[in-house]
Amino acid sequence: MSRLLLLDGHSLAYRAFYALPAENFSTSTGQHTNAVYGFTSMLINVLRDEEPTHVAVAFDVSRKTFRAEEYTEYKAGRSATPSEFQGQIPLLHEVLDALNIVHVGVEGFEADDVIATLTHQAVADGLEVVLCTGDRDAFQLVSEQVTMLYPVRGVSEVWRMDPAAVEEKYLVPPNRYSDLAALVGESSDNLPGVPGVGPKTAAKWITQFGDLTGIVANIDQIKGKAGENLRAHLDGVLRNRRLNQLVTDVPIEVGIPDLERRTWQREEVHRVFDSLEFRVLRDRLFATFDTVTEEVEGGFDLDASVLLPEDVSGWIAHHTGADPVGVHVVGHWTRGEGDASAVAIATHEGPAAFIDLLTLDPEGEEALGSWLEDPQRPKVLHDAKVPLHALHARGWRLCGLTSDTALAAYLVRPDQRSYDLGDLSVRHLGRELASEQSDAGGQGLLSFDSDEDAAADAAAEDAMVRARAVLELSTALNGRLAEIGADRLLADIELPLAEILAEMEDTGSAVDRDGMEALEADFDAKMKTAQDDAYAAIDGEQINLGSP
Repeated sequence: MSRLLLLDGHSLAYRAFYALPAENFSTSTGQHTNAVYGFTSMLINVLRDEEPTHVAVAFDVSRKTFRAEEYTEYKAGRSATPSEFQGQIPLLHEVLDALNIVHVGVEGFEADDVIATLTHQAVADGLEVVLCTGDRDAFQLVSEQVTMLYPVRGVSEVWRMDPAAVEEKYLVPPNRYSDLAALVGESSDNLPGVPGVGPKTAAKWITQFGDLTGIVANIDQIKGKAGENLRAHLDGVLRNRRLNQLVTDVPIEVGIPDLERRTWQREEVHRVFDSLEFRVLRDRLFATFDTVTEEVEGGFDLDASVLLPEDVSGWIAHHTGADPVGVHVVGHWTRGEGDASAVAIATHEGPAAFIDLLTLDPEGEEALGSWLEDPQRPKVLHDAKVPLHALHARGWRLCGLTSDTALAAYLVRPDQRSYDLGDLSVRHLGRELASEQSDAGGQGLLSFDSDEDAAADAAAEDAMVRARAVLELSTALNGRLAEIGADRLLADIELPLAEILAEMEDTGSAVDRDGMEALEADFDAKMKTAQDDAYAAIDGEQINLGSP
């Protein structure tokens, strides 16, 4: 059965704001994000647990509603919106837009009216409905088809309220909750109730007389002080009842079919979560829903070859030329040490090759080295400065670098926090770092004769996939760089600078060891003098001068 999830955006964001300390949730630019973080975290949980087929979030547009027009004191006395909360609702809208979740607000109505209207439509269409709101007025919507999730501790804990749960807590069925609230009042809305009348008394009257209309019809039968107060405040009770009745015919521009869950705009999710610096929350989002909600193609189609040593020179001569190729270097290295163990090459035409550097014969080593150092053979790498070190350690210099996809991606979107090749592949190509097929035609076919062979073949395939991803990613990013006028910035400044920095790091800096040791001794002596002067100033008492 189809299920609609409706959330009260303002109500839940406000609860999240007070549940999470503002000082602990802000971006490096100073933008507070605790409300957005808390709401988004709860949204992930509810989507996971409820598995809705349709979803929407309702928002208040302003405090000027028909209720305030009838009763000017409606919600009066509420404190001003904290400055830290201001500006977070638009950010929340960005999150929802990236997730392709509809959000709705209608001038003159409250979010709960929007929720009531959509609930009414969904029930008529035969859908189950799950409401998530901290506004108790929504209890009136609960029925056999409608369940309400009511937050009781920030946004981390909710009560599941079905008709039985509402009646157990308030002693009246959901369709009579509005009558009870009219009698008791609602302090958060500045709606005063009958003095001396609490939920139990109000529930007793509703049970006895059926509903508020029945209570009014039999008002003279209610004796004692409570009866006197009811008669004295009856106009206020009836006003409360008019105001707490949710509207079910708000003019909304979307219908239930428009609320069907759609796949995410994954690139936009990355952009928004990067700007909010929600790295952990994004990882949790992807881990929870990545396999079922995202449109990502399976991977890259490879005509893959693991080259034998004697075939390296021929393959390079036949498959490389004036067109750029993707290159991925396999190895381990840290600053100042390391080595390359393999090179993967992928071409636009389809063939890809894996070359094991540890088994190369002299002819293959000469052919590969000459090709790497040929500036007329264009090459594309990811984060090229790092493999430059590894190739240099083997005695090779890489020339002909025409693009670095990490640098290109940064120029296109400098606000991102991750420039990992896997993230960029999904973000810009919509493809995972995987092969469409685990074996392929060509010389040196990938084989799985043993566990050891399988591991080696998988590593070779991964390297070739990365080389192909780099090549296709460079094509996509080159177009974006041209659009924003940054293509020359990459070619004329960033790529040459990367090569210079790699050379500087390989060369290192000369240090005068004797001079440094002399400076250290001089600084130690000056520090000891300053320490002695400090102790003398406090009559020789030994304290920790480093303590704040």
